[in-house]
Amino acid sequence: MKFTHILIFIIALIVIGFSESCVSKKKFSSSESEVSRLRQDSAQFSRRISSLEKNVDELNNHMAGLGIEKSTLQNRLESTSNQLDSTARSAASKLAEQQRRLETLQAMINRQRSTTENLRKKMADALVNFKSSDLSVTQKNGKVYVSLQEQLLFPSGSAEVNVKGKEALGKLAEVLKQNPDISINIEGHTDSIPIKGKYEDNWALSVARSSSIVRILTQTYAIEPERVIASGHSFYDPVDKNATPEGRARNRRTEIILAPKLDELYKLIEEGAPL
Repeated sequence: MKFTHILIFIIALIVIGFSESCVSKKKFSSSESEVSRLRQDSAQFSRRISSLEKNVDELNNHMAGLGIEKSTLQNRLESTSNQLDSTARSAASKLAEQQRRLETLQAMINRQRSTTENLRKKMADALVNFKSSDLSVTQKNGKVYVSLQEQLLFPSGSAEVNVKGKEALGKLAEVLKQNPDISINIEGHTDSIPIKGKYEDNWALSVARSSSIVRILTQTYAIEPERVIASGHSFYDPVDKNATPEGRARNRRTEIILAPKLDELYKLIEEGAPL
């Protein structure tokens, strides 16, 4: 009986040991599987970390590049802004100078108009005693036109100034002496009827008449020769039709064109052209 108990006890120990051995092997196998899985996860994590670190490096490089680009753009922006400021200042300066020149030019033009108007009034007053059919005083294009008809100055077909004409020229000369800055252009005009006698044609007669008036103004009334120009237009610059006696009579005239000297005005325009 005792032996039987001992045998059972031994068998029980063997069973327990075998069971424990099987359990240990299962635990070991399970542990190995877990270790293998953890190693795989670790490798994946390592690769992921490496990839992330690479991405971080790339992002850092990109950010560094962006920083350089930003700095470059800021420098360009600052440079462009400075250029724009400089251009704006220059444009404003030029505009102010242009405005100043325009104001100066306008002031000169206004002064020239005023001078011309005053001259017209003085000339009209000086010649007030002569018939309106013999002469006229008008203002146009910044100039004063004193138009003297043939019957006031010359016999028909002649370039010799008569007494009444010399009197009119004397009155005109008095005004011119008081205005030394006025230039004088004397133009001879005829009608279209061909001339016979002393002069070859109407060209010659128109030039001879303007020259006669120049001589009287400069030699008799002491007007400076440098101020005077003589020219002839024959019948090519009429004020009326040559088809009627009245029209031809109006065309037979001598025009004394008076203009303020514009040297200062021309100089201003030339210095800053274009306006």
